[in-house]
Amino acid sequence: MPWWVGVMFALAAYLLLHSVVTREITVASQLGIMGGAMSSAFLISLASWGQYLLPAIFLVGAAVSAYERSRREESPGGAATRAEWGALNAMTWRQFETLVGESFRRKGYSVTKTAGGSDSDFNLVLKQQGQTFLVQCKQWRAIKVGVTTVRELNVVMEAQGANGGFVVTSGLFTDEAQAFARNHHIELLDGKALHELIKGVTVPDKAGLSPLIAVTSGAPFCPECQGRMTLRKAKRGKHAGKTYWCCMRYPDCKGRRRV
Repeated sequence: MPWWVGVMFALAAYLLLHSVVTREITVASQLGIMGGAMSSAFLISLASWGQYLLPAIFLVGAAVSAYERSRREESPGGAATRAEWGALNAMTWRQFETLVGESFRRKGYSVTKTAGGSDSDFNLVLKQQGQTFLVQCKQWRAIKVGVTTVRELNVVMEAQGANGGFVVTSGLFTDEAQAFARNHHIELLDGKALHELIKGVTVPDKAGLSPLIAVTSGAPFCPECQGRMTLRKAKRGKHAGKTYWCCMRYPDCKGRRRV
């Protein structure tokens, strides 16, 4: 829960139990019956301790929540400022996938997106010098990624006949995940490695119909779905013979840009 919820619970608990203590003292003083007095004394004792103990527990929870939030706002790998980490964390999985794909493209890989969603076994297919690599971005917001995710990618790599793979996260990997990856041709990119990978690479806003954004391959991002585009030549109409950028997902996506 947000830290302020813990503070509110602490205040509410104190006011409620304090009112019980005050009310029971009044009732006990008015009752002349031994049984009623003993019952009231017991409730007073519980409420007297509880009015301080329970709020203290809620305040500790609020402090832990605030600390965890501050950890999330900063790169667990220690390579990014809070502003950079916040911008990365605000991305959708599709934007993040596009960002990672473009980063690999600038390193000389041919990059293809899979048709699956954010919960698919892998997100990108990389090719370079006749070799194929799979990229997994599924848990990129996780603070720590375990061995299960790495094992799942390895199973798909074997099924696809891939030469290797990458698992990308903005957090960290467990020791077990690192040990497994070392023996199965999988490279783990944690928060620090991720920010090195994407340094200098930006993803255009979907709503931004700004001029062509040139990248290493020369193909821009689609202004509609942020996918890759390809060159086409108009065959008819007033623009017949002219070349334009068309989304590779056409006709599902009709995004275009002028050359």
